[in-house]
Amino acid sequence: MAGRTNIPTNNSALIAIIADEDTVTGFLMAGVGNVDLRKKTNYLLVDNKTTVKQIEDAFKEFTTREDIAIVLISQYIANMIRFLVDSYNKPVPAILEIPSKDHPYDPAHDSVLSRVKYLFSAESVASDRR
Repeated sequence: MAGRTNIPTNNSALIAIIADEDTVTGFLMAGVGNVDLRKKTNYLLVDNKTTVKQIEDAFKEFTTREDIAIVLISQYIANMIRFLVDSYNKPVPAILEIPSKDHPYDPAHDSVLSRVKYLFSAESVASDRR
């Protein structure tokens, strides 16, 4: 298909995560963590000392790496860099906002859900015109 983005399959694609300590630790214990030869990791542990610039840089790095297929980001952290998350429009890596222990999920702020709602509302308008 034209315009379809392929995920690299030479070995496997990674999941990157930007989240609080408990969430990152859980995913690392599940085997998601990776450190490459250049000592680059596929996760950013965000605490009260982490700057917004560090979060932005990690997001930009993870979304440009060819070995990452999914970026999981805690929703409250995504809200700190909402302009970057909302402006990201590539299919791979997919950006998924997840809840954290101290910050519940709010569907009103989820960029993926808002795009889906927009597409379905545009689709229903188009079908009404037929």
